[in-house]
Amino acid sequence: VLQLPGSVLIVPQATLGGKPKGKGMQYHGNIGKDEGLKGLSAFPSLLVRLLMRRIKGSPNEEDTCSSPSRDDHVPVYTLVLVLVLSVCTRFYKITEPPHVCWDETHFGKMGSYYINRTFFFDVHPPLGKMLIGLAGYLTGYDGTFPFIKPGDKYEHHNYWGMRAFCAALGSCLPPFACLIVLELSHSTPAALIAASLLIFDTGCITLSQYILLDPILMCFIMGSVLCMVRFNTHRLRPFSFSWWFWLLLTGVCLSGSLGVKFVGLFVILLVGINTVFDLWRLLGDLSLSLLDFGKHLLARVFGLIMLPLFLYTTIFAVHFIVLNRSGPGDGFFSSAFQSRLIGNNLHNASIPEYLAYGSVITVKNLRIAGGYLHSHWHLYPEGVGAHQQQVTAYLHKDYNNLWLIHTAQESITPVPFLSSAHLIFFIRTTRNLHSHFHEAPLTKKHLQVTGYGINGSGDVNDLWQVEVCGGKKGDPVKVLRSKVRFLHRSTGCVLGSSGKTLPKWGWEQVEVTCSPYVKETPNTQWNIEDHINPKLPNISLSVLKPTFLEILWESHIVMIRGNSGLKPKDNEMNSKPWHWPINYQGLRFSGVNETEYRVYLLGNPVIWWLNLLSLALFVLMLTVASLAKQRGVKMEGMRKVHCHTLMEGGGMLLLGWLLHYLPFYIMGRILYYHHYFPAMLFSSIFYLFHPLSYGMRGPLAQDPASSMAGLKWMESWEF
Repeated sequence: VLQLPGSVLIVPQATLGGKPKGKGMQYHGNIGKDEGLKGLSAFPSLLVRLLMRRIKGSPNEEDTCSSPSRDDHVPVYTLVLVLVLSVCTRFYKITEPPHVCWDETHFGKMGSYYINRTFFFDVHPPLGKMLIGLAGYLTGYDGTFPFIKPGDKYEHHNYWGMRAFCAALGSCLPPFACLIVLELSHSTPAALIAASLLIFDTGCITLSQYILLDPILMCFIMGSVLCMVRFNTHRLRPFSFSWWFWLLLTGVCLSGSLGVKFVGLFVILLVGINTVFDLWRLLGDLSLSLLDFGKHLLARVFGLIMLPLFLYTTIFAVHFIVLNRSGPGDGFFSSAFQSRLIGNNLHNASIPEYLAYGSVITVKNLRIAGGYLHSHWHLYPEGVGAHQQQVTAYLHKDYNNLWLIHTAQESITPVPFLSSAHLIFFIRTTRNLHSHFHEAPLTKKHLQVTGYGINGSGDVNDLWQVEVCGGKKGDPVKVLRSKVRFLHRSTGCVLGSSGKTLPKWGWEQVEVTCSPYVKETPNTQWNIEDHINPKLPNISLSVLKPTFLEILWESHIVMIRGNSGLKPKDNEMNSKPWHWPINYQGLRFSGVNETEYRVYLLGNPVIWWLNLLSLALFVLMLTVASLAKQRGVKMEGMRKVHCHTLMEGGGMLLLGWLLHYLPFYIMGRILYYHHYFPAMLFSSIFYLFHPLSYGMRGPLAQDPASSMAGLKWMESWEF
């Protein structure tokens, strides 16, 4: 062992040229730098240079930011302590309250649907709900609890397994944060501080204790970041087992993030930016041949693009296989999609393939929740357009959805099939589908659609021209598969569903209008679902079933439209993105008055405000460090290490925070406080606020006897 100033070196004893004092003994001694190097004359010059760099830094090394020496050893017991604290804080009072809280009414119900194999619709990809259903199934839940509304008692139903699964994934966040910060900063205290912030944050605890998608999503997001930084540390050992392991595991976590919520796209973008910079660095390495660079590129394409896409597609394949029975989600999808669901009236049905005059049909709108074209005996009230029979869109199958197709021509050709450009009447309850120059009930720039006439007799405002979308004049109309539009002959408008709900006089059904905007949109596109015509031969609908890729594409179109259609209802609280970092207002999970078990989602204000202060301080420090580097200021020792950590590790976390926060400013859908938590993970303790984590009973916060007395620091906090 050679103890040099600032380092210890173990070398073979023969290198020193001395005689061993005994078998197995080595030369020991404290020597100066010059004396030590005299004894190392047999060492390669490279080793000498490495020694010189270890002692005082290479004379050729730049005096600006460079990679720090690693000091990232964390004792196993420390990580175990972090994990134990995380598990304890998440599983404490996991069964409280014993009733449905907030969005458990949605995601618990969807878990039940998977157990019962009943098809449903949700605006998020299926992985999170599948895992919740699997957790419930494995822990004895039978899928019979209805999850009707928040506050419903679970009673004898075994709900704890689904909550425990979400809590288990939520418990992974602090250890993941610890390891991420450790890799980026090589500082054990920094890693433990980051873990502590998440362990003791009241918001993270609350969000992890209920049947929600958020802990599942955040676990995959943090897992993706951890795998990414671990992969980066293996860049000097390309194509080794550990290098491939972390690369592929990053891809797996990315597919999981996107498979739970589309918010997972943000962490995919973060990993993508990191990969682009990594490849750009490799391209500038002249010691690397273009062939080797191509291998690096293909490896990343496989691990970070092809593998996640395959796994993401597999998630949907399992989703479609499991949910094979008709359920409440049928109406959101096309008729062709519904034909594959057991129990749907289209499943294995036989109907005529092509539409003809004299057929009785149902017509389904292609927008989300557009409904079936529908009419009933009720009239529009006085003051709402013409006082004629109502025409609406109804979301459920009903006898009043049936329409008779009647020709507008004097005679019918020998082949009575209906085709594009033909003029027709729609007849329902003896009245014709009709439009005129009266305003629609809700969409004032559109025209009213009514039922008019008697026994098929009416006027010229009853004529509609058929148009097959993407087709040409003369193309036949095919059930299930053809997308058609109906253009009003007199006014030139096009029949559509606005998606707006009518008042009680319209039985809260969906408004149907005639739109003057003739551009093709799902609102004005329809397809033929049921088809009755005894004069035509029937075919089995099984031959018209869509392929896997078609239903995969349709599912994403429906989810995207559903997401964009999530608008705040009247008097509904709509959180703003600027509220979130300052912890302006939380989210009520359960209970209102002092006799109820109250759960209120609110981040620990001390932690969140310190996080916000730290973000501002980081930007300031990053600016100073960048200016210093640009001006060539010499940095030595720990300054150099801190500079590297600040610009690379801290910069990556800042980018992660920005990617998971800023996009919400341009989203048109309704937003909630919990949407900020993935961003909060990137920006990150106190016992006073512990009742927020596990719920409260007794007096409200304004009562001196309350457990939260004196802690309502902002009027907007509703606990």
